[in-house]
Amino acid sequence: MSTLVERAESLAVDVSCTDDELSVVLSDGRTVTVPLLWFPRLVAASGKQRADWELIGGGVGIHWEAVDEDISVASLLQPENFMRLPDKAPQTSSRAQRKSKSRRSSRAARG
Repeated sequence: MSTLVERAESLAVDVSCTDDELSVVLSDGRTVTVPLLWFPRLVAASGKQRADWELIGGGVGIHWEAVDEDISVASLLQPENFMRLPDKAPQTSSRAQRKSKSRRSSRAARG
């Protein structure tokens, strides 16, 4: 018995940029719009450079040759898994937090 598995991944079909936002139209009809500030190279690019994009991997990503920027659709749909967002400070892992707390506790007990 064979099983057919379809790719459920959304692909980019169109891209546009303003001075503040990047918008990507997906193959499933959704449009994802994110702050351009997430991509410093695009912020610094001219309007002409931002307009000169190409789809890569059949639409799994977008490439801007002039500014050497590549952005995947997956990173736009789940940015927390792919990039450090400007308004988020890096978080210490729970293991590191426990280790640090343990050190402080032992110092206090000795002191």
